[in-house]
Amino acid sequence: MVLPFEEEYRKKYYRLLDEVFDSNFWSDGKMARVFEEKFKEFTGLYSCAVSSGGTGLLSILEYVGVRGKEVIVPANTFWATAQAAKKAGADVVYADCNRDDLCMCYEDMVSKVTPDTKAVIVVHIGGHIAFDIEKIASYCEAHHIALIEDCAHAHGAEWNGKTAGGYGLAGSYSFYATKTMPLGEGGMVVSRDKDLISWMRKFRNYGKEVLPGNVVTYPMKEGFNYRMNEFTAALGIVQLERLPAVLEWKRKLAGKFDQIFEKRVILPEGMKSGYYKYIVFDETLSEETGKVFNDTDFGNEIEGIKLDLPNSYWVAKHHRCAPIYYGWEKAGLPIDELGKALIVK
Repeated sequence: MVLPFEEEYRKKYYRLLDEVFDSNFWSDGKMARVFEEKFKEFTGLYSCAVSSGGTGLLSILEYVGVRGKEVIVPANTFWATAQAAKKAGADVVYADCNRDDLCMCYEDMVSKVTPDTKAVIVVHIGGHIAFDIEKIASYCEAHHIALIEDCAHAHGAEWNGKTAGGYGLAGSYSFYATKTMPLGEGGMVVSRDKDLISWMRKFRNYGKEVLPGNVVTYPMKEGFNYRMNEFTAALGIVQLERLPAVLEWKRKLAGKFDQIFEKRVILPEGMKSGYYKYIVFDETLSEETGKVFNDTDFGNEIEGIKLDLPNSYWVAKHHRCAPIYYGWEKAGLPIDELGKALIVK
């Protein structure tokens, strides 16, 4: 796969790179601040740029204070989610998913809650928002459990106008090279809580704060280097500008796929997916991309722990992903014909 990056956007990126070089700030400069502000406009949430989606999750967990407590995560997700909880000092508890959306199952999550449960991490799988997110958010709020959203797949996802990362305490987006909005590396922590984002900006920079007159203080005795550099932030500004066109392309192709596949993830009323993946069940594809996750990717399997997670194992076996990455075309075939020509039931 060759990632398309149109000439006009390359030129915009090169101009921003000139600004970075001219500024003499390769980190802690204006590009990261501009990127954060533009991401805030896109999501409607306060935003803080970080070095990766994983460090974003780790930072939020440090803010919550989960050391010695339990954090519930879905088994059906990338190992980074559980690893973030482990590195923050928590005991990981694995929950099952739903078969219709691949995301955390509300009923199984509730069954795993104990007096030691400090946080729940919901992962928005495949580009759409978890179908049970509102029930999970209400439960967590009522029981004083921090709800954290792993938004690594969820660029552009929304439900009745509410974006991923806006249901709980905070969310973390990833800009890894395979994402719908790729920067190579990088992440963004988002939250409705302005104070949390203010804390994040210190935590990502060894706990320090720069006051007027370039006076450096250390108001926090914690933190590490989780900064995003200026070159990555500049690319983020350009990629965010491209994102609406990418999402429009993906959604248009998904609409064609919807006319072909009956056994697929069917979105609830009012939900829009960013279509990191287009997921079908027990369909025969002439071409496909890699699965979202195999059962060998499950955190409990990596740890060598056998658990009763029937839906997660069913999903791993029965789902497939039709190609929907931006720029996937053959011989100039118009988008209206892509589904019928390349995907065969």
